[in-house]
Amino acid sequence: MAGLSLDHPLAFTFGLLGNIISFMTYLAPLPTFYRIFKSKSTEGFQSVPYVVALFSAMLWIYYALLKSNEFLLITVNAAGCVIETIYIVIYLAYSPKKAKLFTAMILLLLNVGVFGLILLLTMLFAAGEKRAVLLGWVCVGFAVSVFVAPLSIIRKVVVTRSVEFMPFFLSLSLTVSAVVWFLYGLLIKDKYVALPNVIGFTFGVIQMGLYAFYRNAKPRVLAKDVADEKATAGVDDTLKVPEHVVTIAKLGEQAVQIKNNEVHPVESSPPPTEEAKLEDDKPSAVEEVGKVADKGSNSTEQVQMIHA
Repeated sequence: MAGLSLDHPLAFTFGLLGNIISFMTYLAPLPTFYRIFKSKSTEGFQSVPYVVALFSAMLWIYYALLKSNEFLLITVNAAGCVIETIYIVIYLAYSPKKAKLFTAMILLLLNVGVFGLILLLTMLFAAGEKRAVLLGWVCVGFAVSVFVAPLSIIRKVVVTRSVEFMPFFLSLSLTVSAVVWFLYGLLIKDKYVALPNVIGFTFGVIQMGLYAFYRNAKPRVLAKDVADEKATAGVDDTLKVPEHVVTIAKLGEQAVQIKNNEVHPVESSPPPTEEAKLEDDKPSAVEEVGKVADKGSNSTEQVQMIHA
């Protein structure tokens, strides 16, 4: 590392900056996995991007170990391996059984099978500088395929006229990272680091241009989406329960009148006695009305209190 900073001080600066940006990009899915951890469910999220990112980091570490001046590639990709492994472990802990099996299958196929095959072939059929060259082209090919992956998202943005599925800051981060690593590869004269980032920068600029063009555009509803909405609405309609409207009356004079109307006429009673007068010390008329409704009592004294 010391030799790198003395021989290529500017390259070391770009490599260090690339480490910081790439590290922040690795941390970008943290909110997603915090959500998975809190809800104890993967909620339909896919594990493939994290398995592929782990495989890419493993490839670049192997390549950097074959080179003498690629320490900064080792640091950033080692951090990537740790972070992506944590993501995958969390995913496996909370994913349904089918998703667990699929994730385990692609982990074995890609990160064990394919990586092991690359390791074996480069060890058997190349040596010294030729091994680094062979592995360098493998890394370029894989990096290009990763950078081309956003083409599906670009197509979706153009068709729907919506940037919902293309976060601007993630596209900006990837674009800046591609520029930094391109300059790093150029300064240390490593075409295998520089070449893939040219493609990464190109796609990043295209994504940001599309974001600027379509961010205020009216989204286009596709026929398939409309059909799906109708199908969903049809299912929802069959499950709906008829609504019941309940009118709640405000307690007061109207409530007393309603209760008064519900009291059936009774025979006249003699004038109140001394005992009846003591009823003034008892609860108010509204409370007595409640008792009439609850107990079903139609006594003469209570009816007189209602009319009072």
